[in-house]
Order: sequence, then C-alpha cells, then structure tokens
Amino acid sequence: MNKSPDMPKQCIYLVDDDDALRDSLAWLLESSGHNLCAFASAEAFLEGLDEVERGCVLLDVRMGGMSGIELFEQLRAQNFHLPVIFLTGHGEVPMAVEALKRGAYDFIEKPFGDKQLISLVDAALKHERDAHDSFELRDEVERRFASLTQREREVLRLILAGRLNKQIADELSISIKTVEVHRARVMEKMSANSIAELVRDVMRIEPDFPTP
Repeated sequence: MNKSPDMPKQCIYLVDDDDALRDSLAWLLESSGHNLCAFASAEAFLEGLDEVERGCVLLDVRMGGMSGIELFEQLRAQNFHLPVIFLTGHGEVPMAVEALKRGAYDFIEKPFGDKQLISLVDAALKHERDAHDSFELRDEVERRFASLTQREREVLRLILAGRLNKQIADELSISIKTVEVHRARVMEKMSANSIAELVRDVMRIEPDFPTP
C-alpha cells in the first residue's frame, strides 16, 4: 500500500493488477493533486481494509484472483461506505451496470480520457465529503438531543406540534414561566436559532418524532 506521509483526509484507493495502468493512473491522479493508495489485487485491498478511511475506490472489474465484482460484493456485505468507481474493459459494461444497481457509484470504460477520469473522481470525492458531513451533522444533533431532559423533550414535542406557551403550560400542568425556561433551554441545547431550524434538526434524526 503506497501512502504519502502527509496524507490528506481523502485518498483514492486504486485496485488494479495491471502494473502499467496502475503506474499511469498514479501519475495522473497525483499530478492532479490527489493522494493515491494503490493495490495490485483485491486480496491486498482487503488485507489493508482497516486502514481505509476517507475518499473513493477505483476498482478494475477483471483481475487475476478475486475479481473486482467479487471484491465489491464482499465490501457490500461489510457495509463499506466509500464510493466505488469501476474500471471496465470491452464486454464488462453489463457487469458494471449491475454493480450500479447494487450500490456502486459509477463506472468508466477503457480507454478513457484523463479529464473524464479526473472529473468522475472529483465528483465521487465530493459525494463522499457531503455524505461524511451529513453523518457528522446528524451525529452532532443526536448528541444535542440526548442532552435534553425528559421534560424538555415533552416541551420540544409540543413546540413541534405548534403549541403556544400557554397551551404547553396547560397540557403539562406547569406555569407559563416554567415553559419559557424549558423552551429557552431546548433552543440552547439544540443550538437552534429558530423554530424552523429546530424542526429541521429534529427531523434529521427523528423523522417520526411523536407530536400530538
């Protein structure tokens, strides 16, 4: 596994048993400012899977030993989350299309142009960044939600139902002043600047959050 010592967050994981093509793509991708981690076989990639973090995968369909399709199926079984782009040769497109239906990001047919490949890789990396950022935001909202007390969650439920402070006070048998305190704490703990933002965040983690 070839890694730059100053590896950025995202890496392109190239899995191809063709030495010449691997070297050619390494030069192209690295000269375009990307970080590359190259593997000469599907088996080698699986052995180094624990070190795979952020980025995308360029995977040759047909290789000696385990094929790219077989590797992809193993990765799917392990809930592998990085975008996978298949490198396909003549006659392999139907297999790549089937892989798309099963969750692959895209495929590119050989011979391909440098700009075409770079454009596809950049799109896959953006897709992975967006997915990662969305996951991190969801994780942060879940932490905020977990910090709410039971009473604050009851107030939140009624806020999302559109209840006014007086209505919330009547339903929970507490004073309006107490509702105001709980409401302020909910907004503060959820880091929400508006009710609309509060609704969006809660729906992000609890699409079916119960409301009256």
